[in-house]
Amino acid sequence: MDSCFRHVPSLLYVTAMLVLAAIVSCAARVSTGYRVYDPGYRDYHVFDANEVGFYNRWEDETHRDHRDYRKRPAAEQGDYWTWRHSQHGSL
Repeated sequence: MDSCFRHVPSLLYVTAMLVLAAIVSCAARVSTGYRVYDPGYRDYHVFDANEVGFYNRWEDETHRDHRDYRKRPAAEQGDYWTWRHSQHGSL
């Protein structure tokens, strides 16, 4: 009976390390953002925490309801990048 439980502490340790590694890798992926193509200006932008600040400001200034950027229609995404490029020194 004792031989069955001999490896339990090791298994718990390995499981905890795997869970921790999964959490850290997910957090790193979220913090780096994702790449977005702007067809109007034919360039790419990284949509990260910094960009979210500008995006929230755009929503506020243009009186739009909050919505995830990726769920907005292409025309509204284009409106955002037009506004974003007009912000002096911010790109």
